[in-house]
Amino acid sequence: MGKSTVVSALRVQRPDVWLSVSATTRRPRPGETQGVNYFFVDHEEFAGMVERGELLEYAEFAGNFYGTPRGPVLQRLEAGTPVLLEIELQGARQVRASMPEALLVFLAPPSWDELVRRLVGRGTEAADVIARRLETARVELAAESEFDATVVNASVEAATASLVDLMGLAPS
Repeated sequence: MGKSTVVSALRVQRPDVWLSVSATTRRPRPGETQGVNYFFVDHEEFAGMVERGELLEYAEFAGNFYGTPRGPVLQRLEAGTPVLLEIELQGARQVRASMPEALLVFLAPPSWDELVRRLVGRGTEAADVIARRLETARVELAAESEFDATVVNASVEAATASLVDLMGLAPS
C-alpha cells in the first residue's frame, strides 16, 4: 500500500490526471508494456538522455536508473493538464531545483512499524532488499520537511482524497 497503490487509485478516480511515464534501465517485469509502464532503455541510452538534458529528474534505485522525460511533462503542463510524478527523494530534489513552482508531496507511512509490516508482508523481496528499502525509508523520512505537504498513507482512500485536494482538483 505504497506510492504505486495510491497513484493507481488516484488515476482510477481522476483519469484526467496525467501520470508521467519514467524511463528505466531495469528489465521489464511480466505484464509491463513499453511506453505504458516505463520506457525501457539500456544504460547507454539513459546516459545519453541525461547528457542531452532530456530528463526532468533521475535517480538510481536498487541498481537501476529511473528518470522522468522532460518533454512530455512540459507539454501536458502547457496544455493545462494536471501532472503527477511518482518519484523518489533524489528526483524530488531535482524537480525542486528546476521547477520551484512544483508542489512536492511526501507520502508518509502511518508509522515505522506499519512500513516494516507492509514491506515484509508483501513476501516478494529478499531480506537484503527489504533492509535496503528500510534504510532508504529512514533517509526519506528524515527529509520530509523538504516537501510542501505530507499525506499520511493510513488508507488508500484517504491518501487519494488528500492528493486530489492538494492538487486543487474538484472531487469526482
